Amino acid sequence: MKSRLDAVQTFVAIASLCLLPLALILVFFYAPIEATLGVSQKIFYFHVSSAISMMACFGVCGIAGLLFLLLPPARKNARLVLDGVGVACAEMGIVLGAVVLVTGPLWAKKAWGTFWTWEPRLTLSLVVFLLFLGYVALRSFAGSDAFSKGVASGLAVLGIPLLYFIHFAVERWGGAHPQVVFKGGLVEPKMVLTFIISLASVLFTSTAMVLARFRIEVIRQRMDEVFLALDDMESKEV
Repeated sequence: MKSRLDAVQTFVAIASLCLLPLALILVFFYAPIEATLGVSQKIFYFHVSSAISMMACFGVCGIAGLLFLLLPPARKNARLVLDGVGVACAEMGIVLGAVVLVTGPLWAKKAWGTFWTWEPRLTLSLVVFLLFLGYVALRSFAGSDAFSKGVASGLAVLGIPLLYFIHFAVERWGGAHPQVVFKGGLVEPKMVLTFIISLASVLFTSTAMVLARFRIEVIRQRMDEVFLALDDMESKEV
């Protein structure tokens, strides 16, 4: 199991190192400049790729949290893995969410003339970001006991329907936010290729970071268990 995870992590890391420079080259030197937004349109490649990757991370975190709550306490190893996956995905999602919340207003200022509008998709994205920020804060400062993990998992599960509403917010409630990717907004082949490579680079980089953080979290929790067991042994001897 460990060797398989090592192989996957190595492959993902190598793919990330290859795709990131390629994506930057395509964005700045290959993709044409959009007629209306000009150079600022190039923010799109980073903004949308980060947004999709963020939703993927938060979605996996929510699913891991749901499975954590469904599994009985006796399945300690499985719950440990699920909790590690949740923590790693939530933290990576927060990083990606920060990128989205920074690049979005920069793009919006050029497109709409304002940095922020309280339209459905933007508002829901901010709510989801704050929800999982609360998850990370809870897991960071409330300890690693079963109760804290359960509460954090519950928060992650609450994020699942919100992610659905983010995706369909414009169709259901309207708003100025464009649907460039899924509604045929990308018609220039060079732009399409650049977006695909950019998305792949962000996804592979995020996956590499999640795998690394997952392993660190599992090791940390297992070390905590060892130290607790040693403390119990010392207290019994005394």
